[in-house]
Amino acid sequence: MLNDQLERFIAAAERMRLDEYVRFESDRKRRLRDAFFQGVARGFGAMIGFAFLGTVMLLILQEVAKRKLPLISDFVAQVITLVQMRMK
Repeated sequence: MLNDQLERFIAAAERMRLDEYVRFESDRKRRLRDAFFQGVARGFGAMIGFAFLGTVMLLILQEVAKRKLPLISDFVAQVITLVQMRMK
């Protein structure tokens, strides 16, 4: 009975790759390296996403400014002018 439970536990641990997990958790350098690269990847993804969304937003604002809507188009034109001046 105890042997059966122990064998089931060992089989479950092997299926979960518990030994690899324990080795990973005990290797501090590997964990730090993995966390660093995950952070770099997240930062790079956020940068790309922000650039993409910013570009789309500028295109939308330019279209609004072209339509000459009262009040909104003047404000949008000022924003676009400021952004274009900053980019140069």
